[in-house]
Amino acid sequence: MAVSFRVEHQDPETPARVGTLATPHGTVTTPAWMPVGTKGAVKGVRPEELVALGTQMVLANTYHLMVRPGPQLVARMGGLPAWMRFPGPVLTDSGGFQAFRMSEAVDLDEDAVRFRSEIDGTRITLTPARAVAVQNQLGADVIMALDDCPPAPGAFPDAASYRRRVEAACARSTRWLDEAIAAHHGAAQRALFGIVQGGTDLELRRQHAAEIVARDLPGYALGGVAVGEAPEALWRVVAHTAPLLPSDRPRYLMGVGYERDLLAAVRSGVDLFDCVLPTRNARNGNAFTPTGQLKLRNADRAEDPAPIDPACDCPACAGAFSRSYLRHLFQAGEMLGPILVTLHNVRHFHRFMLDIREAIYHNAWPSLLRRWPVAASEAPD
Repeated sequence: MAVSFRVEHQDPETPARVGTLATPHGTVTTPAWMPVGTKGAVKGVRPEELVALGTQMVLANTYHLMVRPGPQLVARMGGLPAWMRFPGPVLTDSGGFQAFRMSEAVDLDEDAVRFRSEIDGTRITLTPARAVAVQNQLGADVIMALDDCPPAPGAFPDAASYRRRVEAACARSTRWLDEAIAAHHGAAQRALFGIVQGGTDLELRRQHAAEIVARDLPGYALGGVAVGEAPEALWRVVAHTAPLLPSDRPRYLMGVGYERDLLAAVRSGVDLFDCVLPTRNARNGNAFTPTGQLKLRNADRAEDPAPIDPACDCPACAGAFSRSYLRHLFQAGEMLGPILVTLHNVRHFHRFMLDIREAIYHNAWPSLLRRWPVAASEAPD
């Protein structure tokens, strides 16, 4: 297999574990959160800064890179790790989620997702085989199978119509995974992960997990959460589904980013995470702290001399940039503001994951929750 995974320590009281994910471009100590480099870069952060902040692995967006500059160019430039100059592993998503969510005109059938490029209106057909081919050209260490991600229950008129849609998504995702596996055959330098769907229906989650796990893959993901359901539903789905995935393979929860959700998922046995929330919020002037988000644009920050988080060692906090000055940067439209808050938010989540790993090693959950009350406030038992 292109990647290998080993559990280094198992928490005696929960499914939480510390592991090592070995890839062609380096190892990742899990549980780990991946910053999102949508178009081949984490906005405002140089690769060496990502490393200094504690980043072990990044996610790049297949949809955006497929429409610009195109996977052929990236392949000619040596693939994403070399092109991005990030000295660690890269994971790419399948492109399907963005096609479903971002394009105005999307057609979904049993064979493909069809949509128009946001760049030039070109009609694009994304099949399971093409999603694999594009990601292989991009050259990531971990690539994802194309799947069908249905909306949350609130998007449907009744429970019966929601269940029918989720059942169809599970069946389609399984068929598409088989096509992806066939297309990926021989590309041993990259690890293909399958994705478990099922919405908030626990029985459908169990059935689909069994189908996906039957395909012997180097890793597995939980998809179709954080699409609009309540936090309690997310926690319930993850707690039910994660233990159904093989314990000797990495488990990846896609698109989840709030601290309370990360902690709940880790305690259910999940190893990898990604989310645009920390970097997107940073560009809007929202900084994450152990006690909750800090809205730096608010008027009450105008004369606040404190750093974002006095205990943080990021360049913004260790450099003694005050909340007052950061607010001024946002008010004045200076790019330094989003950059500094992005550096802080990325470091915040890496510090959080580091403390989670320490809590697993030392069975120190109470001290973790005291240090990170933002995660304790709504975390399930």
